[in-house]
Amino acid sequence: MMRFRYPAFWIPALGGLICDRLSKLWVVTEFQLYQSWPIWPQVFHFTYVRNSGAAFSLFSGGSGWLRWLSFLVCLGLAVWAWFGPRMTRSEQWGYGLIFAGAFGNGLDRFYDGAVIDFLDFRLIGFPVFNIADVLINLGVACLLLSFVRPLWTRRRSGQPPQTL
Repeated sequence: MMRFRYPAFWIPALGGLICDRLSKLWVVTEFQLYQSWPIWPQVFHFTYVRNSGAAFSLFSGGSGWLRWLSFLVCLGLAVWAWFGPRMTRSEQWGYGLIFAGAFGNGLDRFYDGAVIDFLDFRLIGFPVFNIADVLINLGVACLLLSFVRPLWTRRRSGQPPQTL
């Protein structure tokens, strides 16, 4: 049996990808395009939209190169997880969650030319997004935590900061 290096990368990567794909499957089977279901009226809705660009609809219509960027990010992260240097658990989670989000949105771009978005926080006027976007942001938070934690620990122990 083949054993995966860094299971704390692969478990959130696979779990996150499954959650993303199932949520998008639910949206496309239950909603018409632009249909909105208020969960908490004027605060949070499920609203089915398609985004051919990147975050905040930047580069709209740019799905051609964005699909390849998603593919390269996923390939790079998989190689990093397989052959890269030793990672902390929070780094593994961070990279795994980013992998899941990039892969989920990349699949949308390859198959449909646009990303399926549906989480609509109207109270703050935030652009509609999806589970993959949440995973990417959680992954970045894990990576920031893995960077800040040693600094916090060193400061609390009274050790001087390292210099270059």
